[in-house]
Amino acid sequence: MSARTTDDLPVVVIGAGPVGLAAAAHLLERGLEPLVLEAGDQPAAAVRAWGHVRLFSPWEHDVDDAAVRLLEQTGWESPDRTALPTGAELADRYLAPLAATPRLAGRIRTGTRVVAVSRAGVDKTRTLGRAGRAYLVRTVVDGRVRDLSARAVIDASGTWGHRNPLGTAGLPVIGEEQAGDWLVGPLPDVLGRDRARFAGKHTLVVGMGHSAANTLLALVELQPSEPGTQISWAIRGRSPARLYGGGDADGLPARGLLGATLKAAVRAGQVELHREVTLTEVAPTGDGRLQVTGTGRDGAEVDLQVDALAAATGFRPDLDVLREVRLALDPGVEAPTRLAPLIDPDLHSCGTVPPHGHRELTHPDEGFYVVGMKSYGRAPTFLLATGYEQVRSIAAALAGDLEAADRVQLRLPSTGVCSTDLGAREAAEAGGVGFATGSAHGRSGGAPEPAS
Repeated sequence: MSARTTDDLPVVVIGAGPVGLAAAAHLLERGLEPLVLEAGDQPAAAVRAWGHVRLFSPWEHDVDDAAVRLLEQTGWESPDRTALPTGAELADRYLAPLAATPRLAGRIRTGTRVVAVSRAGVDKTRTLGRAGRAYLVRTVVDGRVRDLSARAVIDASGTWGHRNPLGTAGLPVIGEEQAGDWLVGPLPDVLGRDRARFAGKHTLVVGMGHSAANTLLALVELQPSEPGTQISWAIRGRSPARLYGGGDADGLPARGLLGATLKAAVRAGQVELHREVTLTEVAPTGDGRLQVTGTGRDGAEVDLQVDALAAATGFRPDLDVLREVRLALDPGVEAPTRLAPLIDPDLHSCGTVPPHGHRELTHPDEGFYVVGMKSYGRAPTFLLATGYEQVRSIAAALAGDLEAADRVQLRLPSTGVCSTDLGAREAAEAGGVGFATGSAHGRSGGAPEPAS
């Protein structure tokens, strides 16, 4: 097959999660042929990994319109649009039925890991004759390598499994690579399958996003029935005010309740909070625990011995598989250059990111897109509804309907907790418990620290 003949090739979608399956649904509506490649043994494998966690947003913001239209052809009935699903419910009641629809089922390949993407017949350095070539997608299935051809590629593989390290410089702390026996992931099932790891033990949670809050509150719930359960919480910023959020004013009530409940637990002494923490080293002790050292507020020493460490430090994209694709990425956020200013976490949070589509997501190699959580690079402000609008726009663009592709619209709930205007809230925090400055998603809201 000629490298320049692409009309009869599928659009390869990497990842069978919420955004990847939505992309396939939109492609089908546009008369394009999707081929969805999923590394897990079933669709939505990553979602199932955090299936015990309840989403902040109700069903109405968690499903894609094209996916719903596809599901309704099979007699599927929507859950209560105002209810809050868990990850497992999202997978069982929406994503699994979607993947099983007659039009999608035969177009999804599970157990298929994408290890590289390139252009057929040329490497990254070659410009002459590059445009219009098919994509080569290299996969591994049961240990065997197989190359597939595609007219376009939509990378919806997400960032799950690629967490940020514990070090404040973006690097692992000393000993982190050897501490795997104590690292429990960002969202362990504290009250379920992982209960024995935490019952009567000392756990350190590092991070200041909602993953950290979920883990902390699960540990708080464990304490009354499991004496000796001790909880420490380390944040890099000066205050958890943004994570505590807008309370009753939050446009997503479940998220506001999460922050308010965590705030109460800290005040009650159930959670020991360490602020302005820089971790420097982790090392096993002689009695099977993990020694965690660093510095905290005003240079105070942090010296903890813990049984488990939940690194809820956020995620970063795996860009190695895209080494042979010509990408235009922001050097800081690692998002597409046109998208990066719209999602920069120093300026934006989930409620202030404007709608965006195919034009903000384009790269020098035409027909290649990174979407969903991975498109946000290291910015932690992604919402499912944003990803659904991304792939709707991209599918329209690939079908040649630029008018529809450019008609980008997005309806999101009011998000008080995501507000970048924290003055009044921070003043209230300072008057209550001495928290002077807010921070969002682990990023300090105060003045930058001087270079050392």
